[in-house]
Amino acid sequence: MAKATTTGRTMVAANRKARHDYVIEDVFEAGMVLSGTEVKALRAGRASLIDGWVEVDGGEAWLHGVHIPEYSQGTWTNHAPRRKRKLLLHRQEIDRLEARTREKGQTIVPLALYFLDGRAKVEIALARGKREYDKRHALRERQDNLEAQRAMREKRDR
Repeated sequence: MAKATTTGRTMVAANRKARHDYVIEDVFEAGMVLSGTEVKALRAGRASLIDGWVEVDGGEAWLHGVHIPEYSQGTWTNHAPRRKRKLLLHRQEIDRLEARTREKGQTIVPLALYFLDGRAKVEIALARGKREYDKRHALRERQDNLEAQRAMREKRDR
């Protein structure tokens, strides 16, 4: 009997704080090497990308600090919640990431964890840290845009 596969993108976890703390310069989609209980825990919608980062070591990309809790139905085969996980990227992408992270202020952060056509994927970004005044400026700009839209909507509804 054939296995039923889901199509489309099913979001598991998103790192919304990353877009606040970093200027996103380039985005990549990577597969992950996971164990069975990790996949089951992700399908249950349980994961946290808050403290995650990516490191290129020995020509391979590794995802660190991402918390995938133990699968509740798992036995002795359960995984470690914060273990490092290998990312599946093309050689050119890994080389480009490694070269760019050598620059001062560059880092690689996970933005989203999702299933795409039944396969676990992580969206990672090459990012540069924002300064505190940049964060305040972005927040003020967003509030100004919201106030302008609200004023235009009120003027239109009168």
